[in-house]
Amino acid sequence: MSDLSAQTVSFASNAANVFFHILTQCNLHCRHCYINPAQHGTQRLALDTIRAWLGVMARRSPGANLIFLGGEPTLHPDLADAVKSARELGYGSITIDTNGYLFHDILSKITPVQVDYISFSLDGASPATNDPIRGQGSFEVCTQGIRRAKARGFRTSLIYTVSRLNLAELAAVPALLGELKIDRFFIQVIGLRGQSATGAEDRSGDLQVSRREWETHVLPVARQAAGLGIPVIYPKVYLSPGEPFACAGKVADNYFIFPNGRVYRCPLCEDFPLHSLCLEHDRLVEMPPINEKDLFQLNIPEGCVMNKLIQPGNLSYDADGKAEFQIACCLIKERL
Repeated sequence: MSDLSAQTVSFASNAANVFFHILTQCNLHCRHCYINPAQHGTQRLALDTIRAWLGVMARRSPGANLIFLGGEPTLHPDLADAVKSARELGYGSITIDTNGYLFHDILSKITPVQVDYISFSLDGASPATNDPIRGQGSFEVCTQGIRRAKARGFRTSLIYTVSRLNLAELAAVPALLGELKIDRFFIQVIGLRGQSATGAEDRSGDLQVSRREWETHVLPVARQAAGLGIPVIYPKVYLSPGEPFACAGKVADNYFIFPNGRVYRCPLCEDFPLHSLCLEHDRLVEMPPINEKDLFQLNIPEGCVMNKLIQPGNLSYDADGKAEFQIACCLIKERL
């Protein structure tokens, strides 16, 4: 790529993203998993319900980008039928997020025409780093799953969630991306949600990386991967001085749907009953105040209100108590 300058992925008024968790069950127990069964439910949605909810969201946001998630979505025996229904409903793009185990022989039940990407999660460039985070043997299974998907003609993404547990190995990831012929690379920043928020061991270990670590380690790797011709997307995280803050909950069309019917607009709210919408009797209904939507209206010097409330450890202040920088909305992305 000749131009490696980062471009902020703006909140487009004519674009929407539907993150659909069709179950919360998973075969792994990742240390940073954000799923919270007490808040998200433990049920596996029936195919009829999946189809009904897909229809509700397709009517609300025609042409939305759809991401199937879990838990592990390939554990759902009806995922292939759900993909076909979504394509018939006219979703603009369809992605399956997976840990790579690819249950129910999913690769033989869908085609590269029906899905835009199969997105694989790895948290290390080697088993030594990845497996303590995601589970013994998961690196080998996931990389084999990527190779199988590529052999069948699917476009693949790789998601790497950066934390103190794997920051040191991030520099080795671009070579792995090239070896696996990955089509798109997502770098995520760990949030204190789900397991990361409740696990005393992880909280005491301070999983989140600092601003200096982010800029020193993460951004150069993003540029290196982009230099290989791989599109790279990562969260903006920190705003530059004078750069305006924008909240996706106010100006974007993002929906995070869980099996118990809760629909959030902000992923940082997902550990709490703050959802602004709910799917009830196959209808999308507004929740009464106070919910996440009311909190989005607050303007604070630190930028993201939910970051300040839920995970303020990544903020810093000068001697006068003034915030040294603003935290960007976690749904703002940079693209190389």
